[in-house]
Amino acid sequence: MIWYPYEQMKKMKTPYKIEDAKGVYLYTKDKKLIDSVSSWWSVIHGYKHPELNKAIEKQLDKFAHVMLGGLVHESAQKLSDKLQSWLPKDLDYCFFSDSGSVAVEVALKMALQYYMNCGEFQRTKVLALEHAYHGDTFKTMEVGDDEDYHFVLKAYGKSKNVIHIPTNIEDLEIAFEKYHNQLNCFIVEPLLQGAGGMRMYDISFLKRARELCDKYNVLLIFDEVATGFGRTGNRFVADLVTPDILVLGKALTGGYIGHAVTVANHKVYKGFYDDNPNHALMHGPTFMGNALACSVALKSIEIFESQDYMSKIHKIEEITKREMQGFSDYRIKEIRIMGACVCIEVHDSETIKGYQQFAYERGVFSRPFLNYIYAMVPYIISEDELIKVLGTMKEWFEINK
Repeated sequence: MIWYPYEQMKKMKTPYKIEDAKGVYLYTKDKKLIDSVSSWWSVIHGYKHPELNKAIEKQLDKFAHVMLGGLVHESAQKLSDKLQSWLPKDLDYCFFSDSGSVAVEVALKMALQYYMNCGEFQRTKVLALEHAYHGDTFKTMEVGDDEDYHFVLKAYGKSKNVIHIPTNIEDLEIAFEKYHNQLNCFIVEPLLQGAGGMRMYDISFLKRARELCDKYNVLLIFDEVATGFGRTGNRFVADLVTPDILVLGKALTGGYIGHAVTVANHKVYKGFYDDNPNHALMHGPTFMGNALACSVALKSIEIFESQDYMSKIHKIEEITKREMQGFSDYRIKEIRIMGACVCIEVHDSETIKGYQQFAYERGVFSRPFLNYIYAMVPYIISEDELIKVLGTMKEWFEINK
């Protein structure tokens, strides 16, 4: 029996059974559904993309996987080289893993060990954001800040090694002034906090964070598992403010295979590059650098570049703003739009109870949570398809007065 994520199994409704998928559509036995959430924000090129399929098939004719321990292969080398040339400044060193959560764990481990290697053993604390979500493994839960997901950590009590702050500069400056010599890193979902409620904040906060990290010698980590590859309307937020460590996942492979990468700059890498074997990063996911995943990631990046996906994303944002302009309802707290993300936050979660089935009946797959109806569509979506997604969101409030 399948044990499903984020569900009380005793009360969960039967999930929709998907029999096929192509483009932006999921197909059940009797429904054709626009996937408005891109399978948790990953399927940016849509389903059954012919070029991505061919990339997988070509690699599969050679081999599906070999370990990176003592071995290497062309696809991993090429993907590492591509990311080194594609990412900003000196984000050059790629440590592969099999999921975004694990990649964040690696980033946090890198930050802690970096200072241990430098002899600064007092730097045990992490600065993070309120409403943060970085994954469901244990350290990522600890730096996260959402009891709806991570209430199990109450068993351990409040962490003494994580400080959470809101996204305002005054609190940021106070935290650095108070804790700077104890911090090993400041980790953020830059500009857009995903599972914490599609919360959006200004780039000025990140610019000030970069200044403070430089001033106090604290590593800055960007968790762009969700925000990377254009979701915020920027190719990467790291293009605007460069972190010391960047984490990518989800759209890295176009949603085809679970894979992620933790990318470090020269400063961080040099903290491990030593004659002392104890200064090595002792971490090694079995499926890191998986050949199929690396091959499809390379093709995904090629398509992103050659088909000018940033223009597609800006068009999605433009259409979304136009369609949502002037729309309001007394039950709505706020409508937020950034890049290829739109979120309607309501005052009371009961307001959106039943929305998923409502959308399903109208040909849209949605996955509302808590007080949020949102869409993060595949970038290949047509204008008419996008209008249908947005229209369904608005229709819910118009019909359910």
